[in-house]
Amino acid sequence: MKRARFWLIALLVLAAAAGGYFFWRGQPRAVTTAAARIGPAVQLVYATGFVEAEQPVSVSARLTAPVAQVLVREGDRVRRGEALVLLDDEDQRSLLAQAAAQSLGARLAEQRTLALYAKGWVTRAARDSAVATADAARAAEATARAHVGQAVVRAGIDGVVLRRDVENGDLAVPSRVLMLLGDPARVRVTATVDERDVPGVHVGQTALLSSDAWPGRILRGHVSVLTPGGDPNQRAFRARLLLDDAPTMPVGMTLEVNIVTRRVDHAVLVPATALAGDHVWVLDQGRAVSRRVRTGIVGTEEAQIETGVRAGETLIVTPPADLRAGERVAPGPPVAAAPRGPPAMGAK
Repeated sequence: MKRARFWLIALLVLAAAAGGYFFWRGQPRAVTTAAARIGPAVQLVYATGFVEAEQPVSVSARLTAPVAQVLVREGDRVRRGEALVLLDDEDQRSLLAQAAAQSLGARLAEQRTLALYAKGWVTRAARDSAVATADAARAAEATARAHVGQAVVRAGIDGVVLRRDVENGDLAVPSRVLMLLGDPARVRVTATVDERDVPGVHVGQTALLSSDAWPGRILRGHVSVLTPGGDPNQRAFRARLLLDDAPTMPVGMTLEVNIVTRRVDHAVLVPATALAGDHVWVLDQGRAVSRRVRTGIVGTEEAQIETGVRAGETLIVTPPADLRAGERVAPGPPVAAAPRGPPAMGAK
């Protein structure tokens, strides 16, 4: 009797467990959902850049000589032709005095020879030789005088001294940049673009720029030039950007640059976490349905769906790995709606 009662209780427990299991299996699984929406999608190419004068001019000496005096400081406004640096011209003046003396002697010899030739006392060859010698002496004097003038380094443009890298007593050589001139009111941004992204960058494309100097502020510009030659060491190219409307920025400031290479204003957008490879899970009449999709611009937060999903359809976000097609599901708390502005998508 006791054994019969034991087996009866065991069967009842087993039946209850099986009933609970099948009841549990019959309940829909709770999943997180989000609705596909219409919004703008943008493809961005990321780069770093710095502010520089739109027409920077490097100032160098045309001869090698010690620096006698630097006449301007950084930030000074200068006019074209204004003296910036005075070089020690003692050697040049000595050479000029020597050339002037030789020129004077050649001119006097030329005058005497011409007078004698007019009277028939010297040959035509002697006259031609005297004239040529005098011309050469005059040219040498002019060259020496020009070298003396080159001892004064002058500004080639109207602008501001952006950088000064010379002090009194330094040695100026033609290969050394003494100063950098430019107009702070006319600046550009030079950005370094990775060579992998260069095929998508073109003149005229919009650029969005930001700086730690203006937290939360986005500056707008456009690509004005893409240099045809790249740097094989950095594996990058330079893009010149002009700002459309921006505050006065100091030359040398660094900026983060995002060039808009593609934009779709009315795109079907879904959370990026809804993608499971090349398909998504759609909630259809309380059941999970796998849908193959073709994506367009894919970012870290949202993805553009070109085919396979319509705006307004409900998708399962971060679908469980063991989710089966046709399984009953119930939407849990929906994810927060994405901002209505252009999503940060496709940044490379």
